[in-house]
Amino acid sequence: MSRPLVLVTRKLPSRVISRLEHECEVDLYVGDAAISKEELLRRVAGKEAIVCLLTDTIDAAVLDAAGPQLKIVANVAVGYNNIDVAACRARGIAVTNTPDVLTNACADFTWGLILAITRRLGEGERVVRAGSWGGWALDYMLGTELRGKQLGLVGLGRIGRAVAEKAPAFGMSVAYTARNAADLPNATQMSLDRLLSTSDILSLHVPMTPETNHLIDQKALTRMKRTAYLINTSRGPVVDEGALAWALKERLIAGAALDVYEREPEIHTGLMSLENVLLIPHLASATTETRTAMADLAVSNVIAVLNGQPAVTPIPPSR
Repeated sequence: MSRPLVLVTRKLPSRVISRLEHECEVDLYVGDAAISKEELLRRVAGKEAIVCLLTDTIDAAVLDAAGPQLKIVANVAVGYNNIDVAACRARGIAVTNTPDVLTNACADFTWGLILAITRRLGEGERVVRAGSWGGWALDYMLGTELRGKQLGLVGLGRIGRAVAEKAPAFGMSVAYTARNAADLPNATQMSLDRLLSTSDILSLHVPMTPETNHLIDQKALTRMKRTAYLINTSRGPVVDEGALAWALKERLIAGAALDVYEREPEIHTGLMSLENVLLIPHLASATTETRTAMADLAVSNVIAVLNGQPAVTPIPPSR
């Protein structure tokens, strides 16, 4: 009896691949860059499962190229805006993601960005490497303290809550905007407009949907304090990068720290020359432990579905 065929679109930890190979015939794409659409369409034919990453667009064309035997698309990510979920459901194909396992890593990383941009660590590191540092001075490269300031969270899912829970350690109050009130001690729910105008740090934790596309646009940026900082570890298109470059250049906000971008790996040219923005190459979940756990969870979903069992982490039915 032949074993099910599975396409894995990017290199994963060898231990995880070995686990999948124990159950399935694995077609592993080993290129360093994301698999091309042409290669994806060719290699997906006849597969019963796809293990993909957020860099892979899984649309109706890919599903059709795979054939009617395709049972599951397992995304190695929390978000799944790269997958046409409606097209999958119309074909009876399960779609899964990898929530929970990256929550702490992303929350810790968010605080790393907050500290780095408010204390100008990126600027300082560039000065040292350029050989331009002239020595200590009382008023040199002054940053901003967090104690007594407001952390504003746009979205309060798992990662947003984990970020909020660390705020007391830095002496910050927490405010948030979300669809529903949260049982979060000492946190205040606000409208987005009020959150924009009152927050000292604005951190984004929303999924990529038509409603959140360019949620932070020119109008939103002009509502923020001139002393405020914007942090984005959610999805790049949530922020209008052209508007952000303008706001930073005009000093309408104090700074921004970005881990995600509208057209990754392309970065808006207007951001590249600015000192008051920290640009990080999508590293929020990038720890060995977390990335391995993400891949392992995706494989668990594949094995479960191919064995006729429910997926471990199916995406919510409302989305």
